[in-house]
Amino acid sequence: MTESPKLQVQQASIRNWRIWLNTLGPVLGLLLVYGLFAVIAPASFRSGRNLEMIARQTTIVGVAALGMTLVIISGGIDLSVGSVVALSTIVIAWLLERAGSGPLLAVLGGVAAAALFGALSGVLITRLKVVPFIVTLGMMLVVRGAAKGIGQEQKIDVDPVRLKWLEELLASVPRDRWWMLVPPGVWIMLLLAVAAAVLLRYTRLGRHIFAIGSNEQTARLCGVAVERVKLLVYTLCAGAAGLAGVMQFSRLTVGDPTVAVGLELDVIAAVVIGGGSFSGGEGTILGTMVGALIMTVIASGCTQMGLPNWVQEIITGAIIITAVALDRLRHRHGL
Repeated sequence: MTESPKLQVQQASIRNWRIWLNTLGPVLGLLLVYGLFAVIAPASFRSGRNLEMIARQTTIVGVAALGMTLVIISGGIDLSVGSVVALSTIVIAWLLERAGSGPLLAVLGGVAAAALFGALSGVLITRLKVVPFIVTLGMMLVVRGAAKGIGQEQKIDVDPVRLKWLEELLASVPRDRWWMLVPPGVWIMLLLAVAAAVLLRYTRLGRHIFAIGSNEQTARLCGVAVERVKLLVYTLCAGAAGLAGVMQFSRLTVGDPTVAVGLELDVIAAVVIGGGSFSGGEGTILGTMVGALIMTVIASGCTQMGLPNWVQEIITGAIIITAVALDRLRHRHGL
């Protein structure tokens, strides 16, 4: 029995409304949060220098959240992101200081080490059929332990001469380079975001990621190589976390196996606030970037107003709960 043209129009209208809601909701939330702080916070909050600082502080979480978006859309989760960031910093520092490698080789080594552990998580999830929560929870400890082992439970300091361009990735833009507007690391994040958005929207892999998150069994029956896609998704997620580790190293200029503890919660929160659903099949790169910005704007606004850190945590937690609750309500009412 075929559907009536009127019913088809109504269903198309609901789908379009849902797409617009998922896309514009986080953006409106960002504008609301920024506008609120612009009114009640000191004038320094609205300064160009503070806007640049917000962009710099968003980069680490934003880069890692790009990979997490792919995982959550596919219906999974990755709790090892913070540990992978720490591993990346320690590998980069070790290669620079103790192996005498150049900056580019050190960066490639850090990202490759991160991606390797992501691939291992993917293999355990797909071959052993263990739920992603348990695998990545265990991997969080394994990777953190590996980072501590490489650094012998200490930080690895790097001679500033060896850093070269690495320390400039998230450094404040010098006056003679005002035309850059923001540091190179922020531009790298934006380019990666565009690449991830193109991957999700215009490639077969992107369509398969959404298909698996929406209904894994249906995707399998349609010929999607589910295990292969999941393996690639977790590898890409860890690789993105490795790049976030590069940004973290640029900020600290030291390899630290204890850094980024709890960062995975910020990364997951950015995806959820941006419209990603734990049920899978939903999420956008734009929403994720906006979600990361919302958390940074809240942090900056609270700091400018002299509010304690616990106030920031309460506000961020309330926003996360609200975002998840709205997602549940949308699914319940079919919006």
